[in-house]
Amino acid sequence: MEDNSQTNQVQTASMNRTKAPQKVEVVVANSSSGSEVNILGELSIFVLRIGFCALMIHHGLEKLQDPQGFAEFVVGKYFPFLPGDPVIWTFGAAITQLVCPVGLALGIFARLSSLGLFSTMAFAVYFHLLDTGLEGFPLAVVEGHNYAFELSFIYGAISLYFLCAGPGRLSLFRKTNKITYYPKST
Repeated sequence: MEDNSQTNQVQTASMNRTKAPQKVEVVVANSSSGSEVNILGELSIFVLRIGFCALMIHHGLEKLQDPQGFAEFVVGKYFPFLPGDPVIWTFGAAITQLVCPVGLALGIFARLSSLGLFSTMAFAVYFHLLDTGLEGFPLAVVEGHNYAFELSFIYGAISLYFLCAGPGRLSLFRKTNKITYYPKST
């Protein structure tokens, strides 16, 4: 029996030397949930993703309403270290907030789209902190009932989640648990 297995190994090794490398796929199993899908969790992620993206598109359109004003009173005033014309940065932020939500909503380049949205929200939080400060965070009750940086911070946290976790199973190009590699031929 042992001689037979050794003979098979020798035959397999000699066949592998003469043929092109074989494609091997390894499926990584999720040991915590097995093959079951938490449909309520996936639906919740989907609703969060679509709602977040719709609101981000609104912010992009808002910048296009008055790009000169945004460039002058926000970019020019609070971000003088950025090179070039502030209007270019305004259009860059607006385009990011219009294109990236579409990619994230569909699940196409979702992590890259999330990175773009996270970066715009990081600039937004920075702007609000420079403009109004911490406003007594975390225990103060402010006049408008919300800290100025609060919404940008929440949007940033949501985009960071999708950057790290991906778009979820309910997306066009979801990540599979397959790893494909070609073993080295000896």
